[in-house]
Amino acid sequence: MFPILASDNPIHHILDKTVSGTDHITMFGKPVFTLHAVSLVVAAIVTFCFLKIAANRITVGHESEGTSRFLTKGRIPQIIEVITLYLRDTVIKPVLGEETNKFLPYLLSLFFFILTCNVLGMIPFADLQVVYGKVAMESKIDWAVFGGTATSNISVTIALAMVSFFVIQFHAFKSLGIGGWAHHLTGGAPLYLLPIMLPIEFMGMFIKPAALAIRLFANMVAGHTMLAVLTMFGMITFQATQNWFMTGSVEVISTVAAVCISFLELFVAFLQAFIFMFLTTVFIGQMSHHGDHEEHAEAAH
Repeated sequence: MFPILASDNPIHHILDKTVSGTDHITMFGKPVFTLHAVSLVVAAIVTFCFLKIAANRITVGHESEGTSRFLTKGRIPQIIEVITLYLRDTVIKPVLGEETNKFLPYLLSLFFFILTCNVLGMIPFADLQVVYGKVAMESKIDWAVFGGTATSNISVTIALAMVSFFVIQFHAFKSLGIGGWAHHLTGGAPLYLLPIMLPIEFMGMFIKPAALAIRLFANMVAGHTMLAVLTMFGMITFQATQNWFMTGSVEVISTVAAVCISFLELFVAFLQAFIFMFLTTVFIGQMSHHGDHEEHAEAAH
């Protein structure tokens, strides 16, 4: 097992790779089918299926069922319902108010999609396929169709952040108008401060989605790099000592540590999906209530 999964660099287990046998399929000089690209499609299908199942189960049953007809059937739909209600009533509604229903589908889809990508990335699909390819198929290459954490790819997190950016800006133009959007950009500063405020506010408009992308990317890369390093300790010890007893001792310790880190990574998977969704909600809310803040300020004067 050690030689099969061996790598001089733990990042090797995190970086995106071309799907085996599809090197010739390119677009703009880049491979079309990569592990992360396929993983994104898999995550989208899994997210849609789970949410569809939950939506079908979260319904009122027939009157013959009595009071039990109001209960959601199935553990997974119940968990999804609890998470959805918590996010709607505790996180999204206090920020967006009356506009909650308008953005709820996008924000919930964003949360569950990122969460699915993060959780799927914790399962070593790619490594298992490499082992199967080299053992069962006697392949000399790292054979794999999909796997890895798509959200550990900066291109993916930037794309997600750009979608949120366009949603925020479209809502700003629609709710504030061109004049209101421009006034929001200047922060109501006097004319003599505009040469300073405009560049700062304009950069801030792009820094917000950039922060979303980098935060998600950095957390996913850091956690999975740590797991890769821990799982490689046994191989490194054996290569250095050629002692099976010492290798086994180190492997037991590193495995226990990797399991503990995996539980932490599961928490981080939920946390980062929540933070991405929550900050998107806050940025939308800033555009929604900007006019209200100005009215309150004028009333105070």
